[in-house]
Amino acid sequence: MALMITDECINCDVCEPECPNSAISQGEEIYEIDPDKCTECVGHFDTPQCREVCPVDCIPNDPNHVETQEQLMDKFLKLTASK
Repeated sequence: MALMITDECINCDVCEPECPNSAISQGEEIYEIDPDKCTECVGHFDTPQCREVCPVDCIPNDPNHVETQEQLMDKFLKLTASK
């Protein structure tokens, strides 16, 4: 399942550089996560790095983008194959 950033985001800038897939970017009001690039850090780390550094705990699972661990790994492999 991809992650999302809620409106509790304080724009602290710490999550964006932690994302190994460059899935996080500044939106109009808060940071946003591109679900096509988010693998919850599967393939890179054991836990989502954005969640590890977020000081306000505003990065839940995105219920609109439910994925299994296998699907996240497949996405990771596709994203890293082009690099």
